[in-house]
Amino acid sequence: MAHLLGAESLHLEYPTKVVFESVTLGVNEGDRIGIVGRNGDGKSSLLGLLAGRLEPDSGRVTVRGGVTIGVLEQADTLDDADTVSHAVVDDRAEHEWAGDARTRDVIAGLLGEIRWDAPIGSLSGGQRRRVALAALLVEDHDVVILDEPTNHLDVEGIAWLAEHLRRRWPANAGGLLVVTHDRWFLDEACTQTWEVHDRIVEAFEGGYAAYILQRVERDRMAAATEQRRQNLARKELAWLRRGAPARTAKPKFRIDAANQLIEDVPEIRDKTRLQSLAVSRLGKDVVDLLDVSVAYGDKTVLRGVEWRIAPGERTGILGVNGAGKSTLLGLIDGDVLPTSGRVKRGTTVKVATLTQRLDELEEHLSDPVRVVIASLRTSYTIGSGSKARDVTPAQLLEQLGFSSAQLSTPVKDLSGGQKRRLQLLLILLAQPNLLVLDEPTNDLDTDMLAAMEDLLDSWPGTLIVVSHDRYFVERVTDQQFAILDGRLRHLPGGVDEYLRLRAVQNRTAAPVPESAGSSAGGSERALAGADLRAAQKELASVERRLDKLRQQIDAARAALADHDQADYVGLAGEMQRIGGLEAEGNELESRWYELSVLLE
Repeated sequence: MAHLLGAESLHLEYPTKVVFESVTLGVNEGDRIGIVGRNGDGKSSLLGLLAGRLEPDSGRVTVRGGVTIGVLEQADTLDDADTVSHAVVDDRAEHEWAGDARTRDVIAGLLGEIRWDAPIGSLSGGQRRRVALAALLVEDHDVVILDEPTNHLDVEGIAWLAEHLRRRWPANAGGLLVVTHDRWFLDEACTQTWEVHDRIVEAFEGGYAAYILQRVERDRMAAATEQRRQNLARKELAWLRRGAPARTAKPKFRIDAANQLIEDVPEIRDKTRLQSLAVSRLGKDVVDLLDVSVAYGDKTVLRGVEWRIAPGERTGILGVNGAGKSTLLGLIDGDVLPTSGRVKRGTTVKVATLTQRLDELEEHLSDPVRVVIASLRTSYTIGSGSKARDVTPAQLLEQLGFSSAQLSTPVKDLSGGQKRRLQLLLILLAQPNLLVLDEPTNDLDTDMLAAMEDLLDSWPGTLIVVSHDRYFVERVTDQQFAILDGRLRHLPGGVDEYLRLRAVQNRTAAPVPESAGSSAGGSERALAGADLRAAQKELASVERRLDKLRQQIDAARAALADHDQADYVGLAGEMQRIGGLEAEGNELESRWYELSVLLE
């Protein structure tokens, strides 16, 4: 494979820190390289050096003659006075860019919901990020460098980007360098992983899963180094092998070696044990949303939501921006009142919400970290039963990546990721039994995400998560729901099912071309006559069967809460029966959705 660019003996330092010391590496045609490492260790600096935007103190970067490099930086450099169309395709004639398959794919994949003639200044931060990414991807660079490209992208956008990059850079064309904390994206899009740590850059074959295996092997050979980090990596590897069948089916690392490394690692979560603890802390009633609808003016955001949240339930919520996810969370924690229907809360429920706004830290901005935590609980219990242990807030901070020196740092001087971790700690120390996480992965690197997941594994309460980070959602939750057309829908097939449903939804909602004349003003039914009446009749039948099933499931869950919690065999049998009823309901819901699309 032809060499595209490389670095030789790079040395970079700032007045208080040496970032790189004698780093040598290279990028060849077909390389798709994911770059990981702790925040502050130099990932963005490495990209800047390779792109020629940052000069090393010594050493050199070489670029093969004629090779062009395109860069997506974290900083927003778009002109507010520009339009979306001009920012993406510049002054190219419409027939020219519209005739290019790549340009059409990029525009459809990233800008489908953004007005083509909209001024850049009118866009949200997430929309501006999409425009900047689209402008880069429509160009024909030999090497593309992306710094956190998944920021502000939803699950669909991330899946599209991974597929686009795989198609664009096969084994014999161009090169890709990407810094991201999205581990699912790393696994899907990258063929190599570079870890930036301790002033060096270490290369690993394969995506994130393969990197984790090799890192565990490296740490095991080192024997005494970074024991806590090694344990987290081994636990994460166990989940990769056991908890995600779709991912582990891919031959990304040696199965025998992986099995040997994890043979003594217990299951990530003892679900039955955690659920029994959650029941004892919560009682059988958590939060019930009973035929709830929410409207803001003339716009209905949620309609007919029926959801009885069970003790110990760990649920991920998916949906596009604006679908109503934050409204749903507001119903759960009491910040939003329903327009119709009823929200019923158990008397023992104590809700805590990790918001995107860092509200919990506002009153502590001038206080050192140690002062903030000193006013809270003196200990926190991790684990359950014989494995339960008490840790201090300072020990929890260490587990979440804080050094002893940082305990004296004022909150206002912490990085975004450190503030996020401190916010989570403050919430956990309040001992809630229903925890709501709204985009909790913002500003966290992959190691800190693993630490947060490890902490949540032993938390015996009900967990509701909204996140665009697919890996995190699949890792910490046991089931997923989606908000589609204002309705809450269970996803037995997880994120993959959500993406399939969104694809159907997008095809159904595709606009009619203006050339269609008068028919552009509305849509015609897909069915008519006898077919229409048959579909309407079947839809009514499905709805009746769904109502009956929901009643059976509610009764079974109530019986589960009253069941002897020491009877693990009986509990498992009841949970299996509930699973069967839910599976039947999921099939009916799929048919209901198909019929609804046809009848709209």
